[in-house]
Amino acid sequence: MRRFWLGVAAATVVSACSGGNPWVDDGGSGSDPDTTVPEVLQGDLDSVTYDSTAQTLTVKGMTFDGGPETTVYTRNAALDRVGYEAYTSQNSSLDRHYTAYVKQMDGATASIVVAGGQFGYYFGGSTYSRSGTYSAPASGQVTYIGNYVGLTNSARTPSTDLLVPPAGTDPLNIPHQSGEVTGRVTITANFTSTSIEGSVTDRVLVDSGTPIDNLELQNGEIAADGTFSGSVTQGVTDTVGDYGGIFGGSGATTVAGTLYVQDHVTGATDPEEYGLFVLAQCGTANADPSCP
Repeated sequence: MRRFWLGVAAATVVSACSGGNPWVDDGGSGSDPDTTVPEVLQGDLDSVTYDSTAQTLTVKGMTFDGGPETTVYTRNAALDRVGYEAYTSQNSSLDRHYTAYVKQMDGATASIVVAGGQFGYYFGGSTYSRSGTYSAPASGQVTYIGNYVGLTNSARTPSTDLLVPPAGTDPLNIPHQSGEVTGRVTITANFTSTSIEGSVTDRVLVDSGTPIDNLELQNGEIAADGTFSGSVTQGVTDTVGDYGGIFGGSGATTVAGTLYVQDHVTGATDPEEYGLFVLAQCGTANADPSCP
């Protein structure tokens, strides 16, 4: 998988994309180790362990995020976005800055991790999982609405969470902080026809407040275990990436998922983005206020 970094000299890097089961632990109740995240969504990430009680995020597999095989990221509430918890890591002022977002609801969890650009490259990945029970809803078709957060391969301007490098450091060697995107997700799931579709709208670059193009979640298939996947599109024929996720709870009260897209922002050069959504089903206790 090739990655490009916006705003730095055009260069590429080959990422380690082995596929597998990057599972998320929800602080003691366990998780589903059989949830296989598609390779294109997993990216460079091997695994994420989330302890919601201790407020810790342990990340494995991200290149250059520290010396040990796993790195414990620091809770960073200042970067929280639209209900998603932020965690960050930066070993020194000349090392890469990593941003992670995670959210858990009724046993369904999703997370993204992205390194800001440095030396012309960036790294990123995502994961989702479920703990506890799952069953399809009796009603057959249901709707999920809520917030979205994404991380891009463009530099956040201004960068608010970087250690200050030594004076005179060449700009090419200075690490950057990943840009953030917020938006709104609407998903329709029909468990009778085992189909899912939706959209990501109201998308905005956080640092500048600039609106960017919406995304469409093309019709995908829901498997018997409550997992799903599909293509991300813009317009009828323009496929820009992939999405996937998992339902959780009795009656599928929640859904958690991630996406990876590229070449999806008008006027940008080689844009890429990892994003996540963890949503409550309309009509349930945690439903978004905008639900019908």
